[in-house]
Amino acid sequence: MLNEISPYEEKDHDRLVDIWYRAVRLTHTFLAESDIQFYREIVQNGALREVEIWVARNEKQEPTGFIGLVGTKIEMLFVDPESHGRGIGSRLIKHAQQLKGSMLQVDVNEQNDGACAFYKRFGFVQIGRSELDGSGKPFPLLHLEYKS
Repeated sequence: MLNEISPYEEKDHDRLVDIWYRAVRLTHTFLAESDIQFYREIVQNGALREVEIWVARNEKQEPTGFIGLVGTKIEMLFVDPESHGRGIGSRLIKHAQQLKGSMLQVDVNEQNDGACAFYKRFGFVQIGRSELDGSGKPFPLLHLEYKS
C-alpha cells in the first residue's frame, strides 16, 4: 500500500536506479542489452538529479516508483515491477497534476505498448511523433498530452 509521495532524496538514488532497471527490463523488450546499459549509465550518472523527482513509498517508507518532471513534462515514470497494477503510476500522475496543473505532456516509446495504453487510459492523446528518441537512437517516440 502506498502511504506517501515525497521529494527525491539522495539516499534513495541507488534504489530508484534499480527500480528503473528492473522496470525497463520488463517493459522495454525492444531494447538490446547494450541499449539498456547505455540508458542505465545516463540514469545512474545524472538523469535523476537533472529533473524534479517525486517518489512513491510503501508503508515501510521504501520507494515503489517515481516520476520525473521538467515543468509540465513527464520525463520519466517508473514503478517497481513487484508493485505493478497497484495504482502507483496513476497516483504519481495525479500528484504531478496537483503540482503542475492538468496540461501534462509525456513522450513514450512507440514500441512500449503497455506504457502507450496506460497513458491513453489516463486521458493522454497523441499530438506528434518522432523517429528518434532524445539520444538520437532509432526508437520512435509518441508525443502525448493530457486532455481533460
